[in-house]
Amino acid sequence: MPSVAASRRYLIPFRSTLLPQIFTDTLIIGSGVAGMRAAIAAGEFGEVIMLGKSDVQTSNTAWAQGGIAAVTGAGDTAESHVTDTLVAGAGLCDEPVVKLVIERGIERVRELIDWGMRFDTSAEGTIKLGREGGHSLSRILHADGDATGRELVRCLWQKVKALPSVRIFNACFAIDLLSAPGDGPRAVMGAITHHPKFGLQVIWAKSTILATGGTGMLYRESTNPRSATGDGIAMAYRAGASSADMAFVQFHPTTLYLAGAARSLITEAVRGEGAYLVDDTGDRFMLGEHPMAELAPRDIVTRAIVRRLATRGTTHAFLDCRHISGFATKFPGISALLAKFELSAQTQLIPIHPAAHYQCGGIVTDELARTNLPGLFVAGESACTGLHGANRLASNSLLEGLVFGEIAGLAAAAIATGNTAASKRLPPHENPGWALPPRSGPLPIVSTVGASDAGELDLEDVERSLRSAMWRNIGIERSGTKLDYVNDMISFWARYTQDKVFDDVRGWQVQNMLMAAALIAKSARWRQESRGCHWRSDFPHVSRQLRAHDVWTLGQDGPTLVPVRMGPLSDAEAGK
Repeated sequence: MPSVAASRRYLIPFRSTLLPQIFTDTLIIGSGVAGMRAAIAAGEFGEVIMLGKSDVQTSNTAWAQGGIAAVTGAGDTAESHVTDTLVAGAGLCDEPVVKLVIERGIERVRELIDWGMRFDTSAEGTIKLGREGGHSLSRILHADGDATGRELVRCLWQKVKALPSVRIFNACFAIDLLSAPGDGPRAVMGAITHHPKFGLQVIWAKSTILATGGTGMLYRESTNPRSATGDGIAMAYRAGASSADMAFVQFHPTTLYLAGAARSLITEAVRGEGAYLVDDTGDRFMLGEHPMAELAPRDIVTRAIVRRLATRGTTHAFLDCRHISGFATKFPGISALLAKFELSAQTQLIPIHPAAHYQCGGIVTDELARTNLPGLFVAGESACTGLHGANRLASNSLLEGLVFGEIAGLAAAAIATGNTAASKRLPPHENPGWALPPRSGPLPIVSTVGASDAGELDLEDVERSLRSAMWRNIGIERSGTKLDYVNDMISFWARYTQDKVFDDVRGWQVQNMLMAAALIAKSARWRQESRGCHWRSDFPHVSRQLRAHDVWTLGQDGPTLVPVRMGPLSDAEAGK
């Protein structure tokens, strides 16, 4: 297995006293839904700096075509939404967290409406509710058909910019979290950052929130923007934060598949409107795969597509939307995309193929978004809260970002400013036993690193090779042989990369990608079962003994197992 424990504490040597110093109450790293909602919450009670790796329009949030899952319609209940989430999560969801997000999510959606977010409505003026995979009822709120993320960003960005207490640093790359000196779990005190204009800077903060998104760009085929390289997960792990459930990478069943074109998401809402999945013969193969057919949970649909492609010896399947009236009006963004390639959903089949989409695991947090490191909070896709379990239910991600973004902002502000008003707005919480200490003793701090004798390093080749190896070996279908191979490959690339000191974002990003890839590979190799979006051909069944979160901490050879809190057994575990 790749030795992530041997990696340096900091990616660059530095002396903080020689760099520009910036001070704030709360530092937020990330400007997607979780980061912006955290900034709004924390900005009520103190000074906030929010870093964006690029700009808000290139986050996963802005790219989100799918909607926000929330109980707002007649006949729907929070209990039904909870049940659908637990079923999709295949026995690894923590039920108290699921209930927390779904119940608080209703408030967050109402809040968005009050703030002026424009959801799609019917002719009567009521909000339209769509249906997506794994949901038993129509409860998905969309904006402009397939541009929910863009409208959500507009709404939240407007709120953030109006807060005088929030400073926004765009195109600012966080290299590493700053740790306090001493033994044991070491407090996080901010971050060292790089800005193309101002260079290296030290930002000191009383509380720090990571909201950096997922790991989609570790895979050759991905729906994610270029910024989704696992930076937050890697920097938190280097600082001693624990990760969990990293094996569970969700693959979206339907991305546009055209030779030479970037993979573009075809939202699940299209299948919610009645689109069929067909093979090259026109056979609607999902009818024989699951009672919910095209609206089965994503892992089931994805694997069904892969199996059908293997059986047919073809490279892609198709979405048949020709029977959906008014497609261009319902999905204007997708229609415009198809038009660029001279395709029309009303008259032609859309070629599709699965692609990496969402990281269900991440840095371990409790119900107040706290990690095992004092002063560090995590929210959004880079966190592992126990909400998604082994497979995320469609459109629960924006909901999680809104709920845990607010919780993280309030909790961080309460610590940073001592404001009891922020504390009073936090939800009741338990201590679930997730906050595990890192290895005993101080982590190594490297002040100088000599030049490596490994020769010239082609970063582009390392990144391209890593993404290809991840896709082939830790993709939709996995096996012990493939996982052994990719673990060895990651170790090989790490030996030639992690000892280097780079002076630009590209180098730091590749180092983070290797770290995040190693965490996924270790978790996938250890988890000898098939559950949710982790499927192994050599262990095709669910193991009741592995119904636990696999928690990995720097310096430990294997995971600590944390039992799932309540929730029913999955059908496979129950023998159904």
